[in-house]
Amino acid sequence: MSAKRSSSKKSNKDVKSRIIDGLIDAYWKEMETVQSYVAASHNLDGVDAEPIKKALAGDVMEEVGHAQQLANRIRVLGGVVPGSMSFKPSQKNLQPPKDSTDVVAIIKGVIEAENDGIDGYMKLIRLCDGVDYGTQDLCIALMTDEENHRREFEGFLKQYKKR
Repeated sequence: MSAKRSSSKKSNKDVKSRIIDGLIDAYWKEMETVQSYVAASHNLDGVDAEPIKKALAGDVMEEVGHAQQLANRIRVLGGVVPGSMSFKPSQKNLQPPKDSTDVVAIIKGVIEAENDGIDGYMKLIRLCDGVDYGTQDLCIALMTDEENHRREFEGFLKQYKKR
């Protein structure tokens, strides 16, 4: 019986560690999204860019809020919220395009970033199932927000493709 408990504790510790790692990954994705959205909301030019710039600027604070919620959950689980020296960027498609009027490139980059975030939250939701309902609930809520952002930008893409 003692060996079972020891094995169970080790297994739970491993899952908790993987959950914290997943939360840290999600935290960095949210932080990088903030940087990319700020850049895009200022760098895009042209009349067609205005609704996209406004949508991105409006989403910045929501993404910061996501990062803060993730940071809080990391600490609740006993993890350490990493500092800037641990950051490794990955959102290549959200970098400022050479043509500052290329609104479609930014829209596609946003959709890709939202898809990546949704995938990450789905993995965390599955990992937390039956183990950590607090983190699972948080990830479900954040994933829902990302799905709403994606839908908004899919609508923009439809409109811009018609032109």
